[in-house]
Amino acid sequence: MTVAIAVSAFAVLAGRAAVAAPEPPAGHGVHEGVASCADSSCHSRQVDSGVTVRQNELITWQDPSSPAGAHSRAWRVLTEPRAQAIARKMGLGPAQSAKECLGCHSDPAPAALRGAKFHIEDGVGCEACHGGSSGWLASHRTVGGSHAANVAAGMRPLENPKERASLCLDCHFGGSKPGQFVTHQIMAAGHPRVSYELDLFSSLQQHWDVDADYVKRKAYAGGVKTWAVGQAMAVDRALSLYSEPGRGQGAFPEFYFFDCHSCHREIKDDPTARPKWQANPGRPIPSGQPPFNDENMIMLSAAAQAVSPSLAARFDADSKAFHAALARDKGESVRAAGRLASSARALSDAFAGHAFSRRETLAILDAVLTGEVSRRYTDYTGSAQAVMAADTLLNALVSSGQADRGAVDRIRPSLAAAYAQVREPNAYKPEAFRAALTEVAQAARSLK
Repeated sequence: MTVAIAVSAFAVLAGRAAVAAPEPPAGHGVHEGVASCADSSCHSRQVDSGVTVRQNELITWQDPSSPAGAHSRAWRVLTEPRAQAIARKMGLGPAQSAKECLGCHSDPAPAALRGAKFHIEDGVGCEACHGGSSGWLASHRTVGGSHAANVAAGMRPLENPKERASLCLDCHFGGSKPGQFVTHQIMAAGHPRVSYELDLFSSLQQHWDVDADYVKRKAYAGGVKTWAVGQAMAVDRALSLYSEPGRGQGAFPEFYFFDCHSCHREIKDDPTARPKWQANPGRPIPSGQPPFNDENMIMLSAAAQAVSPSLAARFDADSKAFHAALARDKGESVRAAGRLASSARALSDAFAGHAFSRRETLAILDAVLTGEVSRRYTDYTGSAQAVMAADTLLNALVSSGQADRGAVDRIRPSLAAAYAQVREPNAYKPEAFRAALTEVAQAARSLK
């Protein structure tokens, strides 16, 4: 991925018992704090010079300006004017101590699981993702230790795309835990729109090398599988949260789940003005009905077509039924959401157990860029996901040795032009984006 495209992608997007107690489940050990990982013989070397792992991971995590250091800056941004203004509008007090913010802008470990070196100011530290380290901090660096033993002692197996997606979605989409759901009210107060793509954002944060040793110790899912599982689990998460009772404001639903730009568009009294709403073949809803944000549904449909046509047909039928139910009745829409979530989980399981071939990856890329799926790019969010997907799939082809880097580099100018079409949400034009995507599709045909 070129630096320019990487920046564009990031912008597109913010108990114990007395006898033989079992080890704590993954992520439930005491969080000993970032400082417990910071010895120069551990993860705080100035250069990448480790034998098994880089051992300069904290330097990457602390990067002051690039996407790679975003987690370390997560708490600090709460002290800045924008966050303070959001908290003030909502009556939360200082943002840096508001529980509504700390669930995602810090390590959300409960007080009982915070060790002596734990500091909330560290933001999203090591253990927020890797799990509380009390059970494995010492043993994971011993000679003869194994990743499997670390996982048994409480480390999260983040090499598993389902585990990683489940964790990342808590903050990068939303979860049921305290402080891990960005309501429409929070966004109305000024919080940026939340967007995520598992593989691409993992690459932007990457502080590990996928080499032969990594594959031997942990196995490697690959970019296509990580992307596809991430899309499926994002759909499942959205529908599951939508179906939870009590989400909404008075008579209105929780608008967080709906496409922002379907409502936040220019409104003019000029008699020559024309509506910007466009019919979408994936959403059988009447004009004026706020559409459920279907960005991940579109991507999941493209992936399913290449891997399991039968599941793809089921998913697409359930998707259309869900959108139609939204226009009729909340209870009916919740039932339809349950059926669609079940289809998404079936696809997640299918992807997690599947080895994606070159032919399938190219088929998914083609589905994302052309045909019936491309007709669904009528809104900004789905279009942003499409260009990130194309980037991820092209990168995966190169990293797996299934495509020549030079051939893919010749596609990148077209990809950069497509990124430019989604860099500024308020300037988004569906026709111009689809035209740019057509250029990417034409360039990508050279890979076949």
